Amino acid sequence: MTGDPGGWAHRAAYVAFDRFPSTKGAAVHIRHMAGELFARHGGGLLCVLGGGGLPRYQREDGVECARFELAVPNLLDRAEAFSHWVAAHLAPHLGTLELCHVRDPWSALPVLAAPSPAGAAETGGPDSRLPRGRRLVFEVNGLPSIELPHTWPLVAPSTLDKLRALERRCLLAADAVVVPSAVIAAAVTARGAPPERVYLVPNGADLPAAAPPPPAGAPARYLAYVGALQPWQGLDVLLHALARLADLDDLHLVVCSSVPESRSRSLRRLAGRLGVAERVQWHFTVPHHEVAAWLANARLAVAPLTGCARNLDQGCSPLKIWEAMAAGVPVVASDLPAVRELVTDGEHGLLVHPDRPAELARAVRVLLEYPEAAAAMGERARRRIAEGYTWAHARSRLAEVYDRVTAAPPRPVSGSPADAPAVGTVR
Repeated sequence: MTGDPGGWAHRAAYVAFDRFPSTKGAAVHIRHMAGELFARHGGGLLCVLGGGGLPRYQREDGVECARFELAVPNLLDRAEAFSHWVAAHLAPHLGTLELCHVRDPWSALPVLAAPSPAGAAETGGPDSRLPRGRRLVFEVNGLPSIELPHTWPLVAPSTLDKLRALERRCLLAADAVVVPSAVIAAAVTARGAPPERVYLVPNGADLPAAAPPPPAGAPARYLAYVGALQPWQGLDVLLHALARLADLDDLHLVVCSSVPESRSRSLRRLAGRLGVAERVQWHFTVPHHEVAAWLANARLAVAPLTGCARNLDQGCSPLKIWEAMAAGVPVVASDLPAVRELVTDGEHGLLVHPDRPAELARAVRVLLEYPEAAAAMGERARRRIAEGYTWAHARSRLAEVYDRVTAAPPRPVSGSPADAPAVGTVR
């Protein structure tokens, strides 16, 4: 589906400073959230990051997808350029646009700054410029002011102050703030989001129709790690734990990474120093549809998230855990507040203190030594997903948010929370 932009006036737009499609979990989330928005409005405008051979523009079934391709090395400069680019793409649709769903502050800014249609009254408080009839849904999976120090440890405090101010502006102006966990709901509320406008829409997972066969070359007995390789993911902790399981010489670790091989160098060197390199099988930029087979045939799935501010203060809701549970695989994961929203210790798997390889190794050993108990945990985990946390459930909860936002009367100029319905959580 290729062509030239223009010619359509859309009622809905979804904007994300993320590449789509990609092997990252974010792309899975975008596919379902944007899919619900566009199904509701008979199509819409999708503005995302491109590159990697993706076409600059596509159009199909009422959806126009525009991809930002400008190469800007500095992340914040690129985000600013993306905002200007989004504003240009939204401009032709401002007269018809009813609902904008954005995934980050850079995507929200063009919506907040967009002029009102002629004669339309504005709503919200002094931090909002949204015209009557146009609604903003701000999806928060992570706050840049918390994320950035883990990517750029030397980021200036003044830069973080500006990011916090930008986040606050978006949180105050949005008609709805959608979050995947109660932990991040508390974080955005602490930063100014009116509680009655914060909606909990947990992530989801697709249930495999049937158990897929083992992928070619899969070890006979292995642990599965799925995800990116950033320090906060804790894969180094898992490698140290694997070294403590040296007596289980037939046990392997399969890493299904969403990133290129170049990002694994330090971890592969660590595996060599620990003497486990021969027991680790690496797979890079694994397509999402292949992940299910790796998970389904693993003895355990491991999510060794570290106890850093990124994982504690904003509470990510890792798709890797949802998908392992959907596959019926018991999980060994770090005992973090957001993880406890998904996994009950001893019920769906085992939770261990983060950053403790010895404790992680013990939990793995226990489940391997009691396979019947582990299998029962996996079955309970799968049932938990089936009964309330598939992507169909997530989309239904998001649709309820859209219903409430579009049905609500314009917010008063005072922006008084007392005048808004107290409906904050969608479960």
